[in-house]
Amino acid sequence: MSLDSKRIVLIVGGGIAAYKALDLIRRLKERGAHVVPVMTKGAQEFVTPLAVGALAGGHVFTELFAREDEQDVGHIRLAREADAILLAPATADRMAKMASGLADDLAGAVLLAARAPILIAPAMNPAMWAHPATHRNAERLLADGVRFVGPKSGEMAERGESGLGRMAEPTEIADALEELFAGGRRLSGRRVVVTSGPTHEPIDPVRFIANRSSGRQGHAIAGALAAAGAEVTLVSGPVSIPTPAGVSLVKVETALEMLAGVEAALPADAAVFVAAVADWRPADTAAQKLKKAPGVPPLALQFAENPDILATVGHHEKRPRLVVGFAAETHDLLANALSKLDRKGADIIIANDVATNEEGGSVMGGTENSVHLVTRDGIETWPLMSKEDVGRRLTDLIADRLAESAT
Repeated sequence: MSLDSKRIVLIVGGGIAAYKALDLIRRLKERGAHVVPVMTKGAQEFVTPLAVGALAGGHVFTELFAREDEQDVGHIRLAREADAILLAPATADRMAKMASGLADDLAGAVLLAARAPILIAPAMNPAMWAHPATHRNAERLLADGVRFVGPKSGEMAERGESGLGRMAEPTEIADALEELFAGGRRLSGRRVVVTSGPTHEPIDPVRFIANRSSGRQGHAIAGALAAAGAEVTLVSGPVSIPTPAGVSLVKVETALEMLAGVEAALPADAAVFVAAVADWRPADTAAQKLKKAPGVPPLALQFAENPDILATVGHHEKRPRLVVGFAAETHDLLANALSKLDRKGADIIIANDVATNEEGGSVMGGTENSVHLVTRDGIETWPLMSKEDVGRRLTDLIADRLAESAT
């Protein structure tokens, strides 16, 4: 079995989804894992250590200062002997503590002392998941190398509430854990280039042309590829989010700089072009700040066309074996994406609608994405999911395609 003899420290967090930990233990043991449970005080309000211990078949650790457990610095031993650490459910409070490096209980001490991979399954009310503080913490954890599974969209414990925040199902969590061991390094030895974020095209020293891209999707893809073992070069425009763990960052400002950064990273096995590159730039950049003055007509800018980075690499002499482009459209989404396949020399176009929705939100700058996978074989629509889940799913696809092309 894929988890055979793996020692999994399961930290059960203090949310209503803690009841799913009982089924999760069963699923992990069915796959051959040895489960070592750690329960927070909050978790014990929902399920009992007796039930958890009965299913796990061993001692349940609950206290940081338990004399019988800590006489040999038990929290360090728990962390160091683990093949992986699984936190399910991961509450907003626990994620905040992890991001800040707090170790005020046994769970926090184990997580801080960990050397093994950490996988967390967030579970909370949609409003808590959507809060900027939670997303700052999630981005910090991703940058620290923590892997995520979920959250998922669905009904909440609160009556009449639904949305993104539901904990992934036990089988999904077990599958994600398997990827850490079986498929988690599927891209070892592969080189991948990813572009992310916007470009800033200067008008003068203080003004520029840009768009609303946050870089979240490109960074999530780069992080997922690195977690799968790839050697990732992330060529990123100006963003305010952390760099994912395990990637080589190339910071750029303009489209011309981004193209140079991409070409310098070639040859590569695959390239994923997520960046929202400005199509045009001012033909001339003023050396000093442009000033308005009474009686002077508004400034008329002259534009020059920026290079099409996707098309350039799609027809490049060092073209990667797999070229993936993103199509951000506000109308005629699939028609525009299909037209880009041959014209830009791409193997896959990921199409997403960036028009503002009825609630005033948009994919650009948001935390979720619903994309269409466009290839010469047809169109596959993926459900609404977090950008991290899009990154993991695309990583699996890239690994499959590269494996196929090598046979």
